[in-house]
Amino acid sequence: MSKSIPFLARPKALTGELAGDVGFDPLGLAPNKECLFEYREAEIKHSRLAMLAAAGWPASELYDKKIAAIFGYQPAVDAFDRAPSILNGGLDTISPIWWGFCLGMTAAIDTYGIQRGRSAQGNEYIPGDLGWDPLGLYPVDEPGKKQMQLAEIKHGRLAMLAILGYTIEEAIVKEGVVLETPFFFEPITESMKPFFYNILN
Repeated sequence: MSKSIPFLARPKALTGELAGDVGFDPLGLAPNKECLFEYREAEIKHSRLAMLAAAGWPASELYDKKIAAIFGYQPAVDAFDRAPSILNGGLDTISPIWWGFCLGMTAAIDTYGIQRGRSAQGNEYIPGDLGWDPLGLYPVDEPGKKQMQLAEIKHGRLAMLAILGYTIEEAIVKEGVVLETPFFFEPITESMKPFFYNILN
């Protein structure tokens, strides 16, 4: 039975081989191992991008104006400190050179990943494995590897939800997430200043 939906049978392709597999595929999108690996590859890529964005989005709202002032550029955030996005607008203010660099880097990484996956023998390759670990943090033992893979996919899934939350929040309230929920992004002492000011005055 599925761990995620106990009253449904576990889909045949979801054998628990991949980290984070709790048997959740109610629509039957992965009928076989090949499809499952393709979806996991896409999930890992989106997870890693979302983790970077989940940190980069609030960081841009906190530091964009300061950095832009140092170099004499126009800030990318708008008057309400909202980061550029599809719903917020402002994507046209970003240099085409930067977009070109991002597309080129993405294509290069994707091409490398595809080649690495195709050249792997047997079960050597797992989705998202680019062989990149410059700090040597990836464990050498199998339980450690599984734990690291599980941590990555869980954090990635949470980050994808966080980015969706940022997008919806800024589109609805018309204010940056840092201004709207400062207690998540600033030292607690900064967030508590208005509270203590009201008490003392």
